[in-house]
Amino acid sequence: MFGFGRLASYDYFAHLESALRRELRTRGQDAVMWVVDVSPTASVRRRAARLAELVASTSTGQEAIHLLGHSTGGVDVRLLASPGVSVPCDDAALTWLPRLASVTTMSTPHYGTPLAAFFATVSGQKMLYAMSALTFIALTLGSPPLAAASALVFAIGRLDRALGFQIRVLDRATDRLLRVLDEARSREVRAYLDAIGSDQGAMVQLMPEAMDLYQASVRDRPGVHYQCTVSMAKLPSPVKWLGQLTSPWGALSTAIFAALWGITSRTDERYPCAAPHAGEEAEAVLAKAFGRAPGVRANDGVVPLRSQLHGRVAWAGYADHLDVLGHFAGAKGSRNTSGPDGDAPHVDWLRSGAGFDEARFAEMTSAIAEGIARARS
Repeated sequence: MFGFGRLASYDYFAHLESALRRELRTRGQDAVMWVVDVSPTASVRRRAARLAELVASTSTGQEAIHLLGHSTGGVDVRLLASPGVSVPCDDAALTWLPRLASVTTMSTPHYGTPLAAFFATVSGQKMLYAMSALTFIALTLGSPPLAAASALVFAIGRLDRALGFQIRVLDRATDRLLRVLDEARSREVRAYLDAIGSDQGAMVQLMPEAMDLYQASVRDRPGVHYQCTVSMAKLPSPVKWLGQLTSPWGALSTAIFAALWGITSRTDERYPCAAPHAGEEAEAVLAKAFGRAPGVRANDGVVPLRSQLHGRVAWAGYADHLDVLGHFAGAKGSRNTSGPDGDAPHVDWLRSGAGFDEARFAEMTSAIAEGIARARS
C-alpha cells in the first residue's frame, strides 16, 4: 500500500531481489528477474494487465515463469493466473501463461484488510497519500523531518475529529516532507503521489467485503505451485515505547505503527479477513512459528495474518509489512550489495519491534527459493 517499484533512483525491492537471486543460484537456478512498475493504487485488473504485458515483452517463449507478489501485488498475481478471468490486455500478452510454474504471495490480503476500508474514506485517502510520501523519504533519507512526521502522528490521533482540519494537517505534513527532496526527485515523487490521488480503485477492491467476492471467483491454475509467506508483529508494549523515547524519530515511527496495527486489528464476524479453513499443515506451521496459532486480530501493521494464507505456507514468523522486503534494521555497518550504487543500506523506518533481522530474512528468502526451485520447470 505504500510501496513502488523504482522511484527517483531508489529500488524498493532491491534487497529481496538480491537475496532471492543468490538463493536460487545455490539451487542451480539462474533466474532473470523483473520488477513491475504498476499504478500504485489502481484497480487490480489494470495492475494485472500491466504485469501480463511486461512478462510477455520480456519472455523468450521457452523458460518457466515464476511470479511473486508482495501485498497488493499478490492479489494481482493470483487474478492474472486464474483460469478464465478477463484482464484488459491483448490475448497476445497472455500466451506465456501455460509456462507459469509458481505463484508466491507475501503479506498479501487474500481476504482483505480493514486498513483498505479506512484508506477508501475521504480522510483515509489523504492519509495514504501522506504515508506513501513518508515511506519513500524515510527509506531514502533514513529519517524524515520530525515536524512533518509529528504532524502526521497528530492527524492519526485525531481521526474522529473535524475532517477539514485533519486534511489540512495532512496536506501540510506532505508538503513539508517533499521540501527535503531536491527538485528532480520531488517531481518524480509528486507524480507518483498524484497517481495515488487520481485512482484508488485497489483500496475499494481490497476491502474485506470486496475480497469476499474475489475469493468466490478467482481460482488456482492447475499444475502451478502456490506458496505464501505470513507474518505478524505485536502491538508495541509500554516497555517498547519507553525504549524508543531516547530517539524522537523512533518514538514517532512506533506511534505510526501502533495506529496502523490498531486499525488493521479490527474484526467483523461477517467478513473476518481470514481463511475459513487454513488446513492442518498451515496451522502446524503457525503454531511452530508463534508458539500457538494466532487469532484473527494478529497482523503485520497492514494485513491480518490469517488474510495472508493461501497455498502452502513457505515461511511464517515475526515481521512487519515492510520487514519482509528487507526494510529492517541491519547489523551495524551492514550494507546491501544490490542497490543502485551497490551499497543500499537496510532501513527500518516503521518501528514495529518485531525483531526481524538478517538471519530471519535469509531464512525466509531461502524458503521462498526452495519452493520456486521445486516447482515444475
